[in-house]
Amino acid sequence: MVYTKPHYEILDGLRGVAAIMVVAFHVMEAYTINPFDQILSHAYLAVDFFFVLSGFVIGYAYDDRWSKMSIGNFLKRRIFRLHPMVVFGTLLGVILFYFGASTIFPLIQDVSIGKLLIYALLGMLLIPMPPSMDIRGWQEMYTLDAPIWSLAFEYIANILYALFIRKFSKIALSILVFIAACATLYLTLTQGDVIGGWALDGHHLHVGFTRLMYPFFAGLLLYRMGKLIRIRRAFLWCSLLLVAVLVVPRIGGPETLWMNGLYEATIIIIVFPLIVFMGASGEIKGKYTSKICKFLGDISYPLYLVNYPLCYIHIGWISDKKYTLAEAGWVPVIVFAASVLLAYLALKLFDEPVRKWLRKFILSTQRM
Repeated sequence: MVYTKPHYEILDGLRGVAAIMVVAFHVMEAYTINPFDQILSHAYLAVDFFFVLSGFVIGYAYDDRWSKMSIGNFLKRRIFRLHPMVVFGTLLGVILFYFGASTIFPLIQDVSIGKLLIYALLGMLLIPMPPSMDIRGWQEMYTLDAPIWSLAFEYIANILYALFIRKFSKIALSILVFIAACATLYLTLTQGDVIGGWALDGHHLHVGFTRLMYPFFAGLLLYRMGKLIRIRRAFLWCSLLLVAVLVVPRIGGPETLWMNGLYEATIIIIVFPLIVFMGASGEIKGKYTSKICKFLGDISYPLYLVNYPLCYIHIGWISDKKYTLAEAGWVPVIVFAASVLLAYLALKLFDEPVRKWLRKFILSTQRM
């Protein structure tokens, strides 16, 4: 019998709330490409919230297991947890790729099936593609399913944790987190936001590593501080706070980038760790709240990775038709609902069965 630690149910639920917000942002992205006018303009910060959650959960799940676990075994567990949906999202991107052909994605029509299959293999192996290999027109490093970029950085954080940072004392980790916070503040005040990370070039790599380092290792430090308090109705209050900070419109304009940058730095550096702290401090008493958190937690990761192949088609269609949000009618609602349904099917028919088989594989190899 294998002992598994209980989940932080509220954190699972908050992951789902964040996933819903980022999918809503992706759907609305079709109607306002300009970041200054974007609907739900701060919902993309859900990615940074995911990193805080990941750092906290990695510390909780693995900090006390290194006396019995090798680096290789840790990385194998992480791959088996994360990679099935990377494969699924990439294959979904292949299936839907040609349906996205449009004026905004001008390169699609010239891509052969053979070339597409090569890119599918690269995507499933998590090999990033430089702008020179773009086959869509947006220069994404994972052009078949753009959100995979954050999973690539998640892998990097896991590797850094396993090789070095798991050994850091609280003081050393605090110094790292402080330096990363300074880097975040510098980026936001100079750029005006943390938009970026999905392309394989100097600017996006800088943004991507900056978005990764503070949230992930601040989450790890938060876990190691270990001083939680009891908070009633934590899931409700945390969800409301999370949604509230993500729906705030962009602050300032092109001449006052620092204003929006200061807001985003405050959210990333202070508010997101606070929400995770509150969520970890709370407990669930009602069975319905527990079921909601479980459902949201279960669906969050598949939802994040299946929505964008659908959004490519939606963005291309809106771009060609030049519809406003009002003229599109029920289309954005349908795209959102289809993303949720597809995520649930991917969870039940692919992700859970594959991970169940892989867990058996881990156990069988450990007994050998």
